Amino acid sequence: MEPFRFHVFVCDQQKPEGIPCCSCHGSAQVIDALRREIATSGLEDEVQVTVCGSLGLCDHGPNMIVYPEGIWYSGVGPADVPEIVESHFRKDTPVERLVRTDAASLRAEVLNHREKLRAAWRAKETAGALPDELNARIRGFQESRAILTALELDIFTAVGEHASAAEVAGRLDTDLRATEMLLNALTAMGLLLKQGHRFRNTPVAARYFSTASPDCARTALLHTASLWKTWSTLTECVRAGTAVGIDAAGGRGDAWIHTFIAAMHRNATERADAVVRAVGAVGGRMLDIGGGSGAYSIAFARANPQLEVYLLDTPQVEPIARGHIREAGLESRVHAHCGDLRNSSFGEGYDLAFVSAICHMLSPDENCDLLRRCFAALGPHGRIVIQDFILEPEKTAPKSAALFALNMLTGTRAGSTYSEPEYAAWLDAAGFRNVRHLRMPGPASLMVAVRE
Repeated sequence: MEPFRFHVFVCDQQKPEGIPCCSCHGSAQVIDALRREIATSGLEDEVQVTVCGSLGLCDHGPNMIVYPEGIWYSGVGPADVPEIVESHFRKDTPVERLVRTDAASLRAEVLNHREKLRAAWRAKETAGALPDELNARIRGFQESRAILTALELDIFTAVGEHASAAEVAGRLDTDLRATEMLLNALTAMGLLLKQGHRFRNTPVAARYFSTASPDCARTALLHTASLWKTWSTLTECVRAGTAVGIDAAGGRGDAWIHTFIAAMHRNATERADAVVRAVGAVGGRMLDIGGGSGAYSIAFARANPQLEVYLLDTPQVEPIARGHIREAGLESRVHAHCGDLRNSSFGEGYDLAFVSAICHMLSPDENCDLLRRCFAALGPHGRIVIQDFILEPEKTAPKSAALFALNMLTGTRAGSTYSEPEYAAWLDAAGFRNVRHLRMPGPASLMVAVRE
């Protein structure tokens, strides 16, 4: 069975540095060019592109196989892609100069490569060497730290269209030697391009890391740089059982608040429409507890024209929310107020209480108290919707939620991520019924319950 006219398998295998592979030969650029050219040619419904592991011709990559004929291509570059799409996919004529035609030599090369890999694996096993994937995971902090430093310094904005290391250092008032080392590392990581002594941003860096771009995520990503500092205390936190060396109970400065809310706003904006659809229609009044930037309040108000939304957050955050609400033109229906979610009374008569990314900051007892106050704030048949990192009962999955528990260990006094049974028990104790877990794409999901 062949559901597509052509099915292309392209190798994107990544191997340790110094070992030939399609990735080091530029397979990512070939895959990107192939998908763009197929789309431009109107062949998306006829040609399926699948990224795969090693095809065994690593010295001659990038490699691809085109089915149903089983045509093997080697040494394909981005410049070859338009010819392949036009000649092979549109006119059924393979590009002969790139095709491997000798089946016997092809088979011998693949088998020889396989035996070399097995021999290398046996040697590493005998020596007790760390597996490459495990070693890469352990050392992964190096690339992360390089990117975060570049964001903190605003390297990508300083590079702009193109710049030398001396020009970047001059613009940022940084050391020339150290700046050039960082620029070279970012180039090796694929975030910059270097020609001669000049650097320029790759498309992805220009779009997401340069402040000249409307899609720049730099401010939001600076929150991750803040997390770097707290995560560096993880060993001490595990010993102590709580956050150490920071004022986790509050009092963080305006700079921290600014980047934190920017990060939360970016995440919320990406998920808000899906959350609103999952919750369904809401009428009357909604309470958004710890509503942050107001992204969810705005999304619910837009989807429900008769809805009045009341957002509660701290005095530091409330002005930020007001700004986003004003930009959305919803000041008449979305109202931001100051309050403390740990002890405030929320009023009464609400039809929906929305609690997003709050419960992980609190202890179990604090969550029980919060949900009791939410119950009191809701009218008959009012709903509560909790969005958070919700663990499976054994608390080892999803991985993102298990790791986020450590984020709360390093950043709060008693926060954590909690499991579906824990949320269900708290909601039941508060008086809620019809408790449901709505799983959604991404790291967070929803717990929904009703005040009957």
